[in-house]
Amino acid sequence: ALQAAIMRQLHYYPSTASMAPHIVLHEIGAPFDLVLVDRTQDAHRAPDYLRLNPNGTIPVYTEDGLVLYESAAICLHLADTHPQAALMPPLGSAQRAHATKWLLWLTNTLQPALMIYFYPERWSDAGDARGAERLKWHAQQRVGPLLDQLDQTLASHGGPWLLGTAYSVVDPFCLMLCRWTRGMARPARTLPHLGPYLQRVLARPAVQRAYAQEGLGEPRV
Repeated sequence: ALQAAIMRQLHYYPSTASMAPHIVLHEIGAPFDLVLVDRTQDAHRAPDYLRLNPNGTIPVYTEDGLVLYESAAICLHLADTHPQAALMPPLGSAQRAHATKWLLWLTNTLQPALMIYFYPERWSDAGDARGAERLKWHAQQRVGPLLDQLDQTLASHGGPWLLGTAYSVVDPFCLMLCRWTRGMARPARTLPHLGPYLQRVLARPAVQRAYAQEGLGEPRV
């Protein structure tokens, strides 16, 4: 009997946290549909969307009956269900432990600092513009050493990817967050090892396809 085709949908908005899963979908080569969640029209707060993700954040990934939010979880699921793409090291290996560590570090340590940088008003009193500016400044100070940590990791092993020789879901996730630093005083692209690494990630066809579909122009960070 013919197997029914899996219906995959990624609810996205350009240049947001949906970028990493979008790239991973292209890396695994599985067919999927992109569904635009227009943040400028508050589509992420619409009742239909909140039924998929009560947090009202982007992305959401659906696959037949499965509904997933949180970018890292979506990336892990796609890697685990498409082992032939080799986007996560084998279960139980030291490399797998490192891949999980970096994915959690990116989403738990670097990403929150970036969120405070972009949305300081969420963490400050209403109308306190000066307090929000201070928060934004502190967030940028926090991000600097974290980018240094990525740079030093790449320097320490000398490999082309964050894990060393193997490309993994950690790399598009890292690209996505590093791209968010592009307006900072010291963006990720200016660091000696991180800059060339990001260019290597940008050169991947899957990354270029995702950039094109999101209408982001020439792939850059």
